[in-house]
Amino acid sequence: MSAGAAAGCVAQYLEIGLGLGRHVEGLVDAYYGPAELAAQTAAEPPRAPALLADRARRLLAELEAGVPLDADSAEDPRRRAWLAAQVRGLLTTARRLAGEDIGYVEEVEACYGVRPAPVPEDVLAAAHERLAEALPGEGPLPERLIAWREAHAVATDVLPSAIASLADDLRQRTSRLFGLPDGEQVDFELVTDKPWSGFNTYLGDLRSRVDVNTDLPVLSTSLAHLVAHEAYPGHHTEHSRKEAGLVRRRRYLEESIFLVGTPAALVAEGLADLGLEVVVGRRPEEVVAEHLRPLGIRYDTEVVAAVAEAGEALSAVRANAALRLHAEGADEDGVVDEVARWALLPRQRAAKAVEFLLHPTWRAYVFCYTEGLPLCRRFVAGDPARFARLVTEQMTPADLGA
Repeated sequence: MSAGAAAGCVAQYLEIGLGLGRHVEGLVDAYYGPAELAAQTAAEPPRAPALLADRARRLLAELEAGVPLDADSAEDPRRRAWLAAQVRGLLTTARRLAGEDIGYVEEVEACYGVRPAPVPEDVLAAAHERLAEALPGEGPLPERLIAWREAHAVATDVLPSAIASLADDLRQRTSRLFGLPDGEQVDFELVTDKPWSGFNTYLGDLRSRVDVNTDLPVLSTSLAHLVAHEAYPGHHTEHSRKEAGLVRRRRYLEESIFLVGTPAALVAEGLADLGLEVVVGRRPEEVVAEHLRPLGIRYDTEVVAAVAEAGEALSAVRANAALRLHAEGADEDGVVDEVARWALLPRQRAAKAVEFLLHPTWRAYVFCYTEGLPLCRRFVAGDPARFARLVTEQMTPADLGA
């Protein structure tokens, strides 16, 4: 693909995204578009955020005025609306980098298309009560849950075998339900010193690398979800299907860049979190156990199911913590204590969660999970055909809520 092929509004979108990526590490999550465009951006001095904000404002005006999206693909109103939503996210990031005073809630809404609100503590307390009923043993709930979780740590030497077994099964299920492009491939690697538990790097040409962070022990209770989220039918499936269907077939070159701080990221995280229950079922524990037990990995099927059901509400703890840190200016150590208390985590894991929330790239990203999953779940409503739309079409949070 040449830079000339990406003419008009799409070319400007790619340039703004790549330009902001010079200022924010990790903002460009993936890029496999015109190579000369990336080379040109890398060779030039970084453009000032204020200049990039001005360019984003002009691009939004052009999109609203009907300026052609590019030179060689058909006009589509939904595509234009999707692109405009993406540009609004980039504009917000550029304004913040340029020093403009943007409230945290307004930042989240402009970047991700949802307006966050704290979850009341009584909702979290009710989740604690359900967990207390689900967990075996006696004694204080935090100690019981922490001990139960940590007893499900997977030894690093068997982790690759467990991942491979789960990935092969989930790939087959994904292929049967939705189809996968010929030649797609995922490689898994174990890494350390990262603020996240797992990460998909889409390399283009239908290939992904998934890094699994072993800074803290990987738990068998979340391993299948991690594989589904990052690979099948989650991020890799979405990226590879959209590369094949939108970029290669329809010439939608805007899909050749994936950008943090945009509504597409919220949809991507929501569908990835939903993926396991779509391809296996709302309660996948028996299937997961078939892969883990032969490897000698502990996996208490019935308790895992009960804890997962009761504990899903506790995902809101991270969102509340982000609001406390960035909207209220709360003390970091105090927020770590709050996360440990309400998420029922050892302080080391709570500190890791807060580290993610404080990272310049990921400071607002938590709402992609806490808001994305319920939004995608309501849209799919148990219908795999609707999930197929999520990994095939350009959709915004507004589309899912319509």
